[in-house]
This record gives sequence, C-alpha cells and structure tokens, in this order.
Amino acid sequence: MVTRRDDLLAALNNREPSGKVPLWELEFHIWDKVSNQHLLVGPEFAALTRSEKERALHTNAEIFISVSERLGFSAITLPSQFWEVGPGHPAYYWLPEEWRDQQTRVVRQMAHADLSLVANCSALLGIPMGADYVPFAYKLYDAPDEVQEMAELKLKEGIESAVRFFDLGVEIGLTTSDLADNHSTFMNPHQLDRYVWPYLSKWAEALKSMGMISILHSDGNLKDCLDQIAGSGVNCLQAIDPTAGMDILIVKRQIGERICLCGNVDCSLLVSGTPEAIYQATRNLLESCKQGGGFILGAANAVQTAVPLENYLALVDAWNDYGYYSVSTVETK
Repeated sequence: MVTRRDDLLAALNNREPSGKVPLWELEFHIWDKVSNQHLLVGPEFAALTRSEKERALHTNAEIFISVSERLGFSAITLPSQFWEVGPGHPAYYWLPEEWRDQQTRVVRQMAHADLSLVANCSALLGIPMGADYVPFAYKLYDAPDEVQEMAELKLKEGIESAVRFFDLGVEIGLTTSDLADNHSTFMNPHQLDRYVWPYLSKWAEALKSMGMISILHSDGNLKDCLDQIAGSGVNCLQAIDPTAGMDILIVKRQIGERICLCGNVDCSLLVSGTPEAIYQATRNLLESCKQGGGFILGAANAVQTAVPLENYLALVDAWNDYGYYSVSTVETK
C-alpha cells in the first residue's frame, strides 16, 4: 500500500512517486476556514495564560491533523519563530520559541505516522527586513568579516534548531531565506559565494547526516543561481516564484534532475482568481511537471488568510483529478 509519506519521500529524493504528486504548503493560513474551528497562534496565543496555552496546543493539533486529512496534505509546516511583516506588525503564523517545541511534540503524538512534519530552521542570511535592510547593505561592503560572522552564527543556530526538532519527531527542515527580489539576487555573485552557498551546503549536509530532508524557500528571480542551489546538496527548492518571472518548466529542464521543485501556483491567483481559473492552472501545472517525479504541488508562497476556501478547494479538486501517476490504490489515512 503506497502512503502519502512514501510519495513525499520519493519526490523529495527526486524520484517518481508510485501513487500521487505530494501536496504540501509552505505556510497554510486558512485552517479556520477549512475546519470551522479557530487556530490560536501569533499575538493571540502569546496573550493567553499558561493553562490556556496548553489547552490551545491540543486544539491546534486537532485542527492541523483534521485539515491535513481532509485536504490530503503529505506534510504540515509547523508555526515558525516570531517575525514581523513590517515594523511593529507581527506575522500571523508563529509561536513563542518554547511553545513551538511543545506544539511540535503534541502534533507528533497525535498525528498518524503518515503525516510528515516540517519545521523552519532558518540557517542562511537572506534579504533583511525593515530597519535592518540599510545597515546590512552597508555591512556587505564596509564590514565583510562581520557579515561572515553573521553567516556562521546563522548556520550554527539553524543546525541547532534542526537537531532540536529532529529529536521531537520532525523529518523535514526548512530554511526560509529570501535571496532575491523580482529582479535579481540581493547579493552579488561574489557575496553569494562567500556568505550563502557554503552555508547552504553545510546546512544540507548536517541535516542529511541526521537523516533529515532539507528544503530551501526563496522568493524572487533565482535564474542566475539555479545551478548553485541544485549543487548545494539541498533536497528541494520551494517557490519557483511566478511573480518574479520564474517559469517552472524552464527550471525543471535546467535542474530538475538534481533537485525536487515545489510550489508554483500563483498566490495572487489564489486570492483573486476564480475557482475555474485555479483548477485549470493547477491542472496545467500537474500535467507539465509531474512526469519523472521530483515535484511537489503547492502555492508559490503562503496560502494567505485572504484566500477564499472555494479557491483552495479548486486547487485540491484539480490535484485529485490529475495528480496521480498511475491507477493504484493510495492510502488516505
């Protein structure tokens, strides 16, 4: 009996699954819409009393698991560490660090073994946010040794995070490290060679030595550095950002034999498109990319709270109609 976990591991190891293209989302923000329950994360969770937080962990786990079963997710990305979408504006999908560990433990205890867990173990320097942007840009030119120290510390913390989550039952480590905007990479090639690629390789190798899978998420136009990413040893590249002009068919031809590709459903289409348009776009993506394996379906970035439920269900419908590799029985536990 082919399981979702079997298909996921096959895709992540760049093989063709026996059953179906895996479905996984970098971040999924419409848990409430699918479950008709309320997920407690972010500032709302942080404001709870300790006993309320402990109860919320179990309710959250029930929501994660029930939604994943309904939609057919092969894996779920657990809430991340704190970060801000803008100065003073916390992101939605995070938990305080202590509670990230406890949430992971509860989900792993409650979930079927066929549901894999993904944890953000950010290990790379990427485009800085907010007030850090300009100072970091100056450091790249004025204090290169300091930037290298930052890269080394980031890697150390990323590996330590991966070890911690592996011990809690997480199989897949994710580093969300935006390396580019819609035009090109933030750092120049020399800077990438010094501050990014060696550390991506070390992080991927550290996870591999533990028996973990590694995924790099980066938005933006990565056309000029696809070979470096594919050669780093990381298992999967997530996003293949269509808003930055990334054509997944071109990417697949260039590096698809060396690395799994994940994502590519346009997030703006999910937010404002029609169910019919989303169904067709997902069908086209599956028919173009699934052959040969090494492909995981999902949005190019987070499935935002603004995504209508009927739009996401159209993606799932297309996946159920066109995601199979062969006529075989796939376990749906």
